[in-house]
Parts: sequence; C-alpha cells; structure tokens
Amino acid sequence: MRSSPCRGLKCKVGAMGMEDELMLTGGPEDEEEEEEELVDPLTNIREQCEQLETCVKLREILDTCTERVSSRSQTAETCTEELFDFLHARDHCVSENIFSKLK
Repeated sequence: MRSSPCRGLKCKVGAMGMEDELMLTGGPEDEEEEEEELVDPLTNIREQCEQLETCVKLREILDTCTERVSSRSQTAETCTEELFDFLHARDHCVSENIFSKLK
C-alpha cells in the first residue's frame, strides 16, 4: 500500500488555492484568537450560598466532626449526617437561585 504525500488538513486537493488551504488549516487568524473560557453558573452560586450564615455554621460543624474523626485511629463514627445537613442547606439555597441563570 502506498503512503500519501499529504498529511492532515494541510494537503491541497486538486485545484484548491491558498485561501482554501488556509480555511482547512485554520489560518493565522485562528492562532491569534483565544476562546472565552466558560464559567459554570452553578459553581458561582454554590460559592455564594456557602457564604450564608446557615451554611457557614453547618460547615463549621462538619469541619469539627471531620477533625474529631480524623484524630482517632479506631472509630466507627462518620460525619455523614453533618455532610448531608450542609449539602441540603447549600442545595436548597442553590435551587432558589439557579433557574434565573438558565436560558
């Protein structure tokens, strides 16, 4: 089987001119343009909700529990309830604000 002398999109096909080749390869304009980085509105809303007094208190309780459990070598205690309480409060706040950001 013969290998093609053309590699990738830079290969000219038939009577294509320089303009056609630039369209296929992206041209110099594409190299200079930078894409705008998209930001997930959910992340921003979660961060705002975590600053509310209720969430701050629940986060402190969760952190205290995590420190207590981490300091012990043998314990059956977990911080699942504290985690769920924090996530429930944060997600309740998020649910009140997220739909205004959706298109």
